[in-house]
Amino acid sequence: MTEPKETVLNKWKNGLARTRKSTFGRISVLLGVAEIDEETWDDLEEMFIQSDMGVETTEAVIASLKKRVEAEGLVNADQLREALHDELLSRLDVPPEIRFSESPSVILIVGVNGSGKTTNMAKLGQRYQKNGQRIIFGAADTFRAAAIEQLQIWGERLNIPVIAGQQDGDPGAVAYDTVQAGVARKADIIMIDTAGRLHTRFNLMEELKKVYRVTGKALPGAPHAVWLVMDANTGQNALNQAKAFKHAVKVTGVILAKLDSSARGGMVFAIQKELGLPILYAGLGEKAEDLEPFNPSAFIEGILADFG
Repeated sequence: MTEPKETVLNKWKNGLARTRKSTFGRISVLLGVAEIDEETWDDLEEMFIQSDMGVETTEAVIASLKKRVEAEGLVNADQLREALHDELLSRLDVPPEIRFSESPSVILIVGVNGSGKTTNMAKLGQRYQKNGQRIIFGAADTFRAAAIEQLQIWGERLNIPVIAGQQDGDPGAVAYDTVQAGVARKADIIMIDTAGRLHTRFNLMEELKKVYRVTGKALPGAPHAVWLVMDANTGQNALNQAKAFKHAVKVTGVILAKLDSSARGGMVFAIQKELGLPILYAGLGEKAEDLEPFNPSAFIEGILADFG
């Protein structure tokens, strides 16, 4: 069931309150006064960088806005509001519609420790389950002590089967068993939780590659998607980690967790620019229903909602 547009926009505005009250709120105040001068551009540049938008993206946005000011003869800072809205929106791609054309569809969930992998995997499982799809979880994070137990608790709560092995066991074997169990039980979606890899640990990244390969042996064509969970609070530091995952396994999309608790919404633009990956979902709160399909228009409206 599709939520009304107003409900979706309100959810994004509420979820992005922290970002809006910090960086982008200051931009709103800046663009409400005075004429456009060199100080205006310096202030905008500083605020964009502080929002974790990234230097390259910031410079490109400023250059584009300057061209529009010159072309349209804009003189007041508040005239930049619409131009800024349009410019930011143009830099975000609408994510592809998520379709599970294969049955079962195998999804690997990857990311560093603490990014929210297991929790967001459970939220996704609940979302798809409500759509009538049969889900099975694989606890292939055998590296972290509480990871298996955490996923099993979620499985019991949601009535979703969990395939698990022993702590410090072979994650590839768990992934293989999960795919086979999913096929046997006629699951629609198989979701496999993987260990939170530190991108600097070569052996752990190699192990992740093995999990990727093993799923393909268990079911030709698998995995059908690899989703990278990123914590919106980690800012630019997360981009190097993300690039390592993208290099190790064929990441197909990003889940941006904890966007509601971040004051740095510029990460959304940095991910788009630096990784070239679609943001599929964004976390706007603690509840399962607060994991929202990414909506570029609602995101921009959310961060610029105080523009009056």
